[in-house]
Amino acid sequence: MTKTYKVGDVVKGKVTGIQPYGAFVSLDEHTQGLVHISEITYGYVKEVGEFLTVGQEVEVKILEIDDEAGKISLSIRELQEKPVVPKKEDKPRKTLQARVDEHDVEGFNTLKEKLGEWIKKSI
Repeated sequence: MTKTYKVGDVVKGKVTGIQPYGAFVSLDEHTQGLVHISEITYGYVKEVGEFLTVGQEVEVKILEIDDEAGKISLSIRELQEKPVVPKKEDKPRKTLQARVDEHDVEGFNTLKEKLGEWIKKSI
């Protein structure tokens, strides 16, 4: 690595290769990093090629640098706005008492009483 990069830096690069697990991005003539498939965008990514192509210029954020192994982990997703997850509507929840019909005679018979009836129905 000739240029000095730091974790958190946002840099431009060019996609040099696509694999099932992510895309390799060249940051300069001597430095390249990997954008793991999980760091391409929010949501599920089945095929990296649906989002990136070889030769495409991309802006990436440096997540991790392993100098010993010479590896740089990159993210495109970190530079995107996080999607808003719609909240469930706040409906008043029915209590168990309100959901159970106490006048339902069959629903409150014991298992022993119902077992004979179920055996007859299954034959």
